[in-house]
Amino acid sequence: MALKVAIVGRPNVGKSTLFNRLVGQKLALVDDTPGVTRDRREGEAALGDLRFRVIDTAGLDEADEGSLGARMQEQTTRALADADVALFVVDARDGITPLDRHFAEVLRRGAAPVVLVANKAEGRGGGSGAYEAFALGLGEPVAISAEHGDGMAELYTVLAPYADQAAAGAGEAAATERPLQLAIIGRPNVGKSTLVNRLLGEERLLTGPEAGITRDAIATRWNWHGRAVRLIDTAGLRRRPKVEGKLEKLSVADTLRAIRFAEVVVLVIDATQMLEKQDLTIAHMVEEEGRALVIAVNKWDLVEDKSAALRRLQDRLETSLPQLHGVRFVLLAALTGAGTAKLMPAVMSTHEAWNRRVSTPRLNRWLAAVQQRHPPPLVKGRRLKLRYMTQANIRPPTFALFATTPAALPDSYRRYLVNQLREDFDLPGVPIRIMLRKGENPYAGRE
Repeated sequence: MALKVAIVGRPNVGKSTLFNRLVGQKLALVDDTPGVTRDRREGEAALGDLRFRVIDTAGLDEADEGSLGARMQEQTTRALADADVALFVVDARDGITPLDRHFAEVLRRGAAPVVLVANKAEGRGGGSGAYEAFALGLGEPVAISAEHGDGMAELYTVLAPYADQAAAGAGEAAATERPLQLAIIGRPNVGKSTLVNRLLGEERLLTGPEAGITRDAIATRWNWHGRAVRLIDTAGLRRRPKVEGKLEKLSVADTLRAIRFAEVVVLVIDATQMLEKQDLTIAHMVEEEGRALVIAVNKWDLVEDKSAALRRLQDRLETSLPQLHGVRFVLLAALTGAGTAKLMPAVMSTHEAWNRRVSTPRLNRWLAAVQQRHPPPLVKGRRLKLRYMTQANIRPPTFALFATTPAALPDSYRRYLVNQLREDFDLPGVPIRIMLRKGENPYAGRE
């Protein structure tokens, strides 16, 4: 997948709709509001037998220097510099606008070859606009309808030669392991995108004092000490009553999807507002999804009494997140880079625990020992017997426990077993599931 294709154009011409069509799923947020896309988003695209990386970008627009719009344009410029070919999308229904002409001239002076795409060309209204696009001087436009899938065969024909060139230049690609799925989440304006940029070593994502800059969950491929990582920056999660408008609801849904597909989740919190209720709500959400959690305590450099703040953090974790006892946290300042080097080792250690498997003989020796130390309660005058235990799954560690009357096992004893599993098998900060089953040892009598 050597070919990289950037989708560019003025706002609201259907770039994100085309991106979703090429990747085969609705990854990018789509709305009639101009300027929905802010950061550049990458995905694995397919057209017939053609496989390539596609990059969705913010709409090309004029903006004042230093503004959010200008920073969005800088991201688009970087995407173009990284691409092998650019798809310049115009709206065939609107016809060619002065802004289209201006940016066609900008693209013509760039290094990447440009393919002109006339979107929304279905029906009579789009035909004349597609012909009008010839006036841009970028060759014959490819007439498509990204929403309905029309014109994809013609787009394939145009892109195929670029794919051959990119493959020839790339040579044989080395086989790589499946990347670690790492999501960065948190409340708005706690420094998530700043942290991602610091980890990547480049201004990959838009940042600034404005809350809610990130709207999409933006995935970036990264290599950390030889380990492939898919790093996902997400929109800030506010309390549900404060979520307003269709776009924010779409952003929240995108973030929740990123959590579900992640392996490790880094919850970024503001050290000056240590573990607020919404932070804990997000942490509970991650635990319920069964994801591994690491907490990044950002803006630590702004804390004056660090000893008191650290005690407050530890007490809050102990009392409010007992189901993730031992969760790793890293004190850092994403803006300056202080402490950020400790984050990925904590992520990898947590990921290893999340994937840990304990052999059945060890588990049953352990089960006998913990029952001897703290016997299960009496049920109708008889001692409840825990007969057998085996690990049913990993990611997160999940155990099947066979008992005489499983429904009678109190939650307090289940919590005792979880805590002992966490301590004795080194499973700090990861969700642990125990599934109760009725019956004898299912493997008794087998050879």
